[in-house]
Order: sequence, then C-alpha cells, then structure tokens
Amino acid sequence: MKKIILLLLVTITTTSMAQEITKPVVAVSGEGTVNIVPDEVTIDLRVESTGNDAQTVKRENDNIVKSVLQAVTAMGIAEKDVRTEYIRLNKNYNHNTKEYSYAANQAIAVKLRDLNKYDAVMDRLLDTGINRIDGVQFSSSKAESLRSEARTKAVMDAKKKAGEYAAALGQRIGKAVMISEFQPNSGPQPILRGMAMQDAASGKAIAPGEMEISVVVNVSFELK
Repeated sequence: MKKIILLLLVTITTTSMAQEITKPVVAVSGEGTVNIVPDEVTIDLRVESTGNDAQTVKRENDNIVKSVLQAVTAMGIAEKDVRTEYIRLNKNYNHNTKEYSYAANQAIAVKLRDLNKYDAVMDRLLDTGINRIDGVQFSSSKAESLRSEARTKAVMDAKKKAGEYAAALGQRIGKAVMISEFQPNSGPQPILRGMAMQDAASGKAIAPGEMEISVVVNVSFELK
C-alpha cells in the first residue's frame, strides 16, 4: 500500500513539474486599420430659455422641445434616433441688480442615417427655435463589420512580426497560445480625418471626411 501511495506521489510530482515548464514564446502586438467615409451623423442640439420666473422659463423651454420632436418625427426620423441627453433648470443671482433669474436647458441628440438630409433637417430644426448646436459626431453603419476586418488585419500583422523575429533567430513560430485585444480607457473610438463643417466646393454644410477604425491586439506564439 505504501509503495502504491509513493508511486502516485512521484507521478503527481513529475506531472506538476512538467506542467510548470514554460514553453518559449514570442509575444508581439499587431495593428489593423480600415478606412471608410462616414454615412451617419449625430447632431447634438440644445434649447436654452432664460427669464425671471421659473415656471414660465421651463414652460417655454418645454414648448420649443415639443416643436423639435414634432419636426424630426415629421421628417421621418425614427424615435430610436432621437434621445434627450439632459434637462436642467438653474437659478442664478445677479449681484448688481440683486435679482434672481432662471435658465432652462434641454439637450437632444438627433441621429441622421442619411447625410443628404442634413441641410434640410438643420433648417427645420432652426425654425423650431433651437439656439445651440454643441457639435456633430460622424459614424458608419458598417462599423461592426469594419472592426471585425480590422481585427483580422491586426492578427495577421502580429503573425508577420512574430515570424520576422523568429526568422532572425533562425527559428520559426508555432501556434498562437494567447490573444488579447488592447482596450483604451475611453473605449475604441473612430478617428476622423479631414472633417470640416463647411465644404465650399460641393455647396454642402458638412464634409465628413474619412473615418479610421483601428484595432490593436497582443499575441503570443510558440517559438520553435
């Protein structure tokens, strides 16, 4: 019985030592990039109303926002593409006049899935009484498929680099043993190139330029 237990202990110890042996690897990073012209835009709007009476200011602000929502609906923009970002009512004190005033703000994001509608939509929204445009954000309806393509390119780039390192040592790479995607703190964001708010040549009010989607991966390959 003691011999059997001893044999099992030797077998387990040998197996554990074998598992602890670290295989040589080459670890590299790879980058994949895909360029595309954006076909969508999100407009960040704000309606701001001011006055000396809180209820009057809020009511005026709400009425303008209702007009904005009715306008975008009339232009065929889906409900899922219109989002209220925030609603605020602030009380302010003027030290010179010793009086209080109020400011009501509502921010709305409107997503256009057809850039050709931008001019018409903006004209209609301005007629409703909006008084702030806080910015525009371009995007692509093909972002997910493009990101998948960028991932494939990133892995192939990593494989190429690993092969070059191994070849310089007179070796070769084997299968991948670890793959991870680099995630920035702010999350993966498209990079815009050549964006401008006025395109004089085409007569359009916006020029989306070119969007770059980039993915970085870390890959470890067996080194043989």
